[in-house]
Amino acid sequence: MDLLGSILGSMDKPPQATEEERLKKKKEKELALKLQAKEKQMKLKFREKIEEKINNFLRDGETKTYKFPTMDKYQRSIVHDVAEIAGLVSFSFGIEDVDRYIQVWKKEFSPCDGEIAAMRRGEEWDPVKEKQRKEEEEWHERLELERARTVNKIKPKTDYKEKYEHLIGKDAALDAARKTEANKQYGMVSAESKKDKRTVEQVQAEIRAKKLRRLEESGDVTQGQML
Repeated sequence: MDLLGSILGSMDKPPQATEEERLKKKKEKELALKLQAKEKQMKLKFREKIEEKINNFLRDGETKTYKFPTMDKYQRSIVHDVAEIAGLVSFSFGIEDVDRYIQVWKKEFSPCDGEIAAMRRGEEWDPVKEKQRKEEEEWHERLELERARTVNKIKPKTDYKEKYEHLIGKDAALDAARKTEANKQYGMVSAESKKDKRTVEQVQAEIRAKKLRRLEESGDVTQGQML
């Protein structure tokens, strides 16, 4: 016998299950299989029940929508699946694990976004109030747009066309009320243009000429001064 064989031989063997324990495990396994089969059968029956309700709803030509009772997440998944196969529109409403339910509609009567939003808020859908709300929103949007267009527009305090019409006629008043534009070159004279390019002799001659004009105007200049 080799070393490994001797070690394994010296180890304690696992305890053997008794006949009673073997029977107990067998029964537990059989019970689990039965429960699984029963749960599967229950799910199948639930699906068949939902399919029957959906088919009855489709055959009813007057009913537009159908509300299912409160269900858990798995049951709602079955309803959504059956509704989708049947070509219906389905939405969930309510609080999970409290009152969550599903409501289905025929496609030609699908709810609008406003109706769905109202139902999610737990409110009753009122198409008249919804129409009024939309009209108010559109009015506010138009008002804000008009305000945005005129926010920087300056309006004259007087109408210049009417102001001058009684003096110079209507056509002339229109010409007199022409819009004036600012001189874009104002305040942008170059430094080179500001330099005095006259000579000293020219400056002195202009000064003497100005003095003579003032004396002539005052009458104090004599013939000798002029020469």
